[in-house]
Amino acid sequence: MKERTRKLFDKARDALEVAEAILDMGKPEMAAGRAYYAMFYIAEALLYERGLEYSAHGKVIGAYGKEFAKTKELDPKYHKSLRSGFDLRISGDYEVDTNISNQLVVDMINQAREFLESAWGYLEKQQI
Repeated sequence: MKERTRKLFDKARDALEVAEAILDMGKPEMAAGRAYYAMFYIAEALLYERGLEYSAHGKVIGAYGKEFAKTKELDPKYHKSLRSGFDLRISGDYEVDTNISNQLVVDMINQAREFLESAWGYLEKQQI
């Protein structure tokens, strides 16, 4: 596994930890952003392992879908979570009246954790 990939996974873990702390502060809109970024870093890491680098969120999301969801190398539900996470982050960051509940963010954090575990396991199997 490449060093940058490991660092992106570390950032994902940190983002999840921060998302939980922000949620505990009663700020689900802000916590949603951190949970999304955890998923974004995971997708970036997976793509980086294939020599693919993108800076735009849409490009990362699209490339992840093409490389991992459509091929079913990883469960397509993670691509769906990544896309919906992006929408929630945009809503939380830019809208003043959101419907982002604590439970929605808890679910998002759980999805991100599952994505992290699945992606890490996938990459470990690739190293064998």
